[in-house]
Amino acid sequence: MPTYQAVLFDFFGTLTRPVQRGTAHLGTAELLGCPTDTLTEVLDRTYYERATGRLGNAEATLRWVCAQAGVHPSDHAVRAAVASRHRAVRADTRLRADAVPVLAALRQRGLRTGVISDCTHELPAFLPSLAVAPLLDVRVFSVQLGQCKPDRALYLTACQRLGLTPRDCLYVGDGGSQELTGAERAGMTAVRLAAPDLAEHMVFNAEPDWRGPTLGTLRDVLDLVDAGVVGAGVGGAV
Repeated sequence: MPTYQAVLFDFFGTLTRPVQRGTAHLGTAELLGCPTDTLTEVLDRTYYERATGRLGNAEATLRWVCAQAGVHPSDHAVRAAVASRHRAVRADTRLRADAVPVLAALRQRGLRTGVISDCTHELPAFLPSLAVAPLLDVRVFSVQLGQCKPDRALYLTACQRLGLTPRDCLYVGDGGSQELTGAERAGMTAVRLAAPDLAEHMVFNAEPDWRGPTLGTLRDVLDLVDAGVVGAGVGGAV
């Protein structure tokens, strides 16, 4: 039976409650002089280009987004909009009630923990201020690595930083970005978090055909690692 040495989590929708762009994003569009619908369409369409970090820092990336939207704000407006967007993404981010207890319980069991997240520049900036931060041994962000899930580089980077092999690691995610298949291809065991509230989650490149193990709540991870195996009957697995 496998004995896991680490549990690695997706961030948005997994350690957090479902994410939707809230009203705070209206201020970002206003600062840029861009219709909200236009900005939203460009942000959705270019998510993976932005999440690789290849467009430059947050300011350069937002300038590029503006060009895609056909607006050309001043330097001052762009800087203000970067700060506004940071606040808006932070406001959208609400940890699940069981995120801290689950991470703490895993560490009490002697397991390492970490996050592997597709994200833009905002998450690496504000994650250190979140309650989960002291409970994470490793943080791998696409915007810093230059690759997005399901690229195996993200998973293998987490393993390298932990000094573990992929087979030592359990990966938990909601299935966005084909992340579960990516984790399996990298050699990890993957399980899907299928909490009912995720029907409201903003997700890109979802994995609707996942047929592997599924958990109903984040807390089910504890039962799974205590059992030492992943299979039918664990937390509503299929």
